[in-house]
Amino acid sequence: MGDFIEDFKFVFLEGNRWKFMLDGLKVTIGVSVASVFVGLALGLILAIMKMTAVKKNRRTVLSVIANTYIDIIRGTPSILQLLIMYFVVFRSRMGIVAAIISFGMNSAAYVAENIRAGIMAVDQGQMEGGRSLGLSYGITMRYIIIPQAVKNILPALGNEFILLIKETSILGYIAIYDLTKAANYITSRTYKMFLPLIGAAVIYYVITKILSIGLAKFERRLRESD
Repeated sequence: MGDFIEDFKFVFLEGNRWKFMLDGLKVTIGVSVASVFVGLALGLILAIMKMTAVKKNRRTVLSVIANTYIDIIRGTPSILQLLIMYFVVFRSRMGIVAAIISFGMNSAAYVAENIRAGIMAVDQGQMEGGRSLGLSYGITMRYIIIPQAVKNILPALGNEFILLIKETSILGYIAIYDLTKAANYITSRTYKMFLPLIGAAVIYYVITKILSIGLAKFERRLRESD
């Protein structure tokens, strides 16, 4: 036990190396939050494009584009998407921006399906009722369908945020100083691998656990309000 404490002091406290972990954590959370907003905005657009097929009871150009995009994104590794975005699109510049866009585009493919499923879960009679009142398809979706679908969508968006936090652990591949990169940096300075990596793992676990508990409580409240 004494050796563990001494190693802990050496790895994290000596030279205030714990601050490297804190700085990395800030980047991890910042990129995750920004990526969620990008994913939500793009995912909503993709969901609307997919829904045009439902509206017209046949495949449309927009629905084909959306489905193709989703298939490609979901069928390729996120690490390759990140590398292509950073090295090819951004030419090894603006790493944070490239990461946010890459993770946002990846998240959008899953968010789009969540939004579409949430909308489809709303009783079809709601749409028919809105149209019978003379409302257009867009107005009915905006003021009647989507507000009801939000309850179905929000828990899935929470899960997507949790997944994004863990996915950002690959940011080090494009030289971004995230939590995992910070652990590797401390390892290179101290030649101690166990504590920095375990420390990063514990931080990831605590964050995702807290978010999971909060999300579960939120879902219960949504069910109780129905």
